[in-house]
Amino acid sequence: MSATVQSTPPPGVRQIRLVRPVQRFLRTESAGGIVLLINAVLALILANSPLSEYYFDVLHHELTVDLGFYHVEGDLHFWINDAAMVIFFFVVGMEIKREMVLGELASLRRVAVPAAAALGGMIAPMLIFLAIVNGTDAREGWAIPMATDIAFAVGVLVLLGPRIPTGLMVMLLAMAIVDDLGAIAVIAVFYTDSIDVNALAIMGALLVLVYVLNRVGMWYVPVYFVIGGFAWLAMLQSGVHPTVLGVLLGLMTPWRSWHRPEEFPDIAAPVLERLRPHADEDELHLDREERVDALLQIAEVGRQAVSPLDRLERALQPPVAFVVVPFFALANAGVELSMGTLGDVFTSSLTWGVALGLLLGKPIGVTLGIWLAVKAGARLPLGVTWMGIIGMSLLGGIGFTVSLFVTELSFEAEALLTDAKVAILLASALAGGLGYMMLRVVTRPSST
Repeated sequence: MSATVQSTPPPGVRQIRLVRPVQRFLRTESAGGIVLLINAVLALILANSPLSEYYFDVLHHELTVDLGFYHVEGDLHFWINDAAMVIFFFVVGMEIKREMVLGELASLRRVAVPAAAALGGMIAPMLIFLAIVNGTDAREGWAIPMATDIAFAVGVLVLLGPRIPTGLMVMLLAMAIVDDLGAIAVIAVFYTDSIDVNALAIMGALLVLVYVLNRVGMWYVPVYFVIGGFAWLAMLQSGVHPTVLGVLLGLMTPWRSWHRPEEFPDIAAPVLERLRPHADEDELHLDREERVDALLQIAEVGRQAVSPLDRLERALQPPVAFVVVPFFALANAGVELSMGTLGDVFTSSLTWGVALGLLLGKPIGVTLGIWLAVKAGARLPLGVTWMGIIGMSLLGGIGFTVSLFVTELSFEAEALLTDAKVAILLASALAGGLGYMMLRVVTRPSST
């Protein structure tokens, strides 16, 4: 992007840039977590009701998009998991980018604690899973208990309100974002069967085009939508899961504005002056077309004072939180639970590997990772205690969205899918409940 070189903003501006997006993110994620929970419960009800046949028929209904030179066909389940979820991962990519340039991941000092927490929270669940699970096919799901669901975890913290120190909330967000980055890397590297080099090269060329357009200041979103669509088709053909593309595009989204926000009054002042009536005039001396032109100029200057990352993140967070992810839950959380199925589920090593990976592996790994980081010289955020960290680490065991996503990538056999999904649902519910009770006991309401 060909923006002018900008000096480092003063501390007050940096604080506002960090706090406001976090506050907005928390509001969206916590409310979205409620909608997500409702859809997960609805999926379970539909899958175990007289409507179950219709539920599964709808999910497997074939939909085809034919562009003439290329066509994509798949059932509704495919379009939700491999197309709509690209938008979810695009937002995740932008959240990672924001944290890397403005937030808790912007310096080595800040990144040490959440990175150690996330790393421990990925390694320990994986080791517990591999120690418990038998069978080559079942062990393909080793990455399932590595993920943390931000929406549900934040939702639990919001329920506790002023009891939770801001530092603990920010630590959970930063940890979950690093966790997402690790999950994305795992998906890209380990859940790719075969690579079509030509398709991958086309996708790479399109990303280079996106980079060049960013550098020359092309901010017209429909252009990137078209390029992203073709890149998605190429990624689909390449063998790499297309959600990885969403993250890459999110990381490439410019975070600097064309004009610094504090420059807006000076830039807009001449245009605003044209709109003011002179002292000796009762009405504006501008005609209608001139007034419209002046207002559009002000609107354009205002648009250029907001970075593409801020604008897109604000625009996409609500539809992702309230439409994309809930529909994903509706499509993936529906598991048929008969007495026979439950009997098989609870005798399966896969069930126990996933469940204990989330319930034990997450808190052990997160707490141990933070302890090692502190021993190495890192500092905990103000107001954060070790008991609070243990409570937060329990919430890390809420895997849900990304865990279900990795489950769908790991298995084709219905029995394995059922075992893993039941384990995720039960472990996530227990982790949320235990984390809530722990934090309620060890924290006190703020006096402010």
